[in-house]
Amino acid sequence: MKHSIFIIFSLLIAQTACTQSSNKANMESKDSTDLKVKKTEAEWRQTLTPAQYNILREKGTERAFTGKYYNFFGKGTYYCAACGSKLFDSNTKFESGCGWPSFYEQSKDANIKLHKDSSFGMARTEVTCGTCGSHLGHVFDDGPPPTGKRYCINSESIKFIDASESPVKK
Repeated sequence: MKHSIFIIFSLLIAQTACTQSSNKANMESKDSTDLKVKKTEAEWRQTLTPAQYNILREKGTERAFTGKYYNFFGKGTYYCAACGSKLFDSNTKFESGCGWPSFYEQSKDANIKLHKDSSFGMARTEVTCGTCGSHLGHVFDDGPPPTGKRYCINSESIKFIDASESPVKK
């Protein structure tokens, strides 16, 4: 059993490495005419850390239970780490047990877009920033009331601003 799980996990890692370059091409080929923040990939590389670039621009993911916000419950607001757009309010964050920060609802004035994602043979819904097009994570229909949604978001793709601080856009 452990051997089978290891093989499956290894195949997923190999598939991730093989598809990252095609994911990058997909990100670049998306219609970006409606995006408010537009940068070249070279400009994104200059402004993001390597981990942020991998997740936000190449649709990577961080390992479960390793992100700085997965078990963090401060009061405030979460913004896009790439462009500073408002995404989630802390009062919608919940412990889902999945290992990534989870929210049951996006902020009322968030600019989030949803896209069909069939990578890795799965049918999922990708969550991207509507302002800059960056990959944030995925949304699932297994969250708590009142929405029944679970926005499963990478810690590297968001920036938390404490309620006592004023938000500063990049």
